[in-house]
Amino acid sequence: MEKEQQPGRRTVLSAAVLSAAGAGAVALGPAGSAQAAPAEAAGAPAAARAGRHRHHELPVPAVVAHRGTSGYRPEHTLGSYQLALDMGADVIEQDLVPTKDGHLVCRHENDITATTDVADHPEFASRKTTKSVDGTELTGWFTEDFTLAELRTLRAKERIPETRQHNTLYDGRWRVPTFEEVLDWAEAEGRKRGRRIWLHIETKHPTYFRGLGLGLEKPLAKLLRRYGRHKADSPNFVQSFEPSSIQRLGRLVHCPGVVLLSTADSRPWDFVEADDPRTVADLITPEGLKWIAGFARGIGPTLELVIPRNADGTLGEPTDLVRDAHAQKLVLHPYTVRNENTFLPVDHRRGDDPNAYGDAFGVFRRYFATGIDGLFSDNCDTALLAAAAFRDED
Repeated sequence: MEKEQQPGRRTVLSAAVLSAAGAGAVALGPAGSAQAAPAEAAGAPAAARAGRHRHHELPVPAVVAHRGTSGYRPEHTLGSYQLALDMGADVIEQDLVPTKDGHLVCRHENDITATTDVADHPEFASRKTTKSVDGTELTGWFTEDFTLAELRTLRAKERIPETRQHNTLYDGRWRVPTFEEVLDWAEAEGRKRGRRIWLHIETKHPTYFRGLGLGLEKPLAKLLRRYGRHKADSPNFVQSFEPSSIQRLGRLVHCPGVVLLSTADSRPWDFVEADDPRTVADLITPEGLKWIAGFARGIGPTLELVIPRNADGTLGEPTDLVRDAHAQKLVLHPYTVRNENTFLPVDHRRGDDPNAYGDAFGVFRRYFATGIDGLFSDNCDTALLAAAAFRDED
């Protein structure tokens, strides 16, 4: 279902509103005006209702297709991206890693052992190795050890076949796409549909790759400029778990940056390398969020930073993160809701099969009610229905 056909209201900012927002805010503004998002449903926190933000023509809450529609197709393939777009996803995510010869390709990890058929290629058997990536020791095959021509001989496959056995039907149907191929696809689809195709683009392990002489930011900026996607109003976000990567990109392009945030006790790897003692817990304080707002336009926190889980695995009470981030005019796109029981809070699981679907709609409703501006999901059709129903509750 195309997003233009979804039930419920879409909030669109006029050119005048975008202009009035000012370059410093990159068209992000507080809710509460005539152009604001619909108010929260009854019972939602007043602070969340008052603090909503949006970016350009995206609806609130927006649905970000996590690695495409990875609940139904092998992740980061053109098949996964296409299905997400056909379902009506508002934004489609790409994770970027480099090849040995400096091409940017779409993989969640540079370790391609679990997401390609590389192990079935005897000509690459000697490439299997052990590396330390951001402090974690991994054994497998890595994109930085393959030229693009070599990588093109591989085929993509399902990353978690034990959970998504149905996705294995599509193993081998698509190769690993380059980011340039994705940009070409997005431009073609945009012309066909008469609208802009939104992307959420992540630099993976940027400090690690910079140490190998394969920095991500300059090649990414070059491609964004080539396709006219480098401007403040371009239909894409750039995101990273390393704040310094967003700072570097901010000096090269003007599209909005998003700082991704893992668990509260974790440290961004660029902080580790720079002996910066701050943790994510420090970054989600009002002071930390103010610092992020100095160079980024949004945050992508893990879901537990928005609503933590209790000791028994059930959903707890919302934190102040949404309120505090909105006070700094930051958009929030937390990650990731998936339909399967194994990924859901205990109180939203249904039945004993960990791979069966649980009450994902209930989980979406709980997170949307906090006032977040969007949400990453592997199952964007479910997320779109949940978002439309939430907007219709006004």
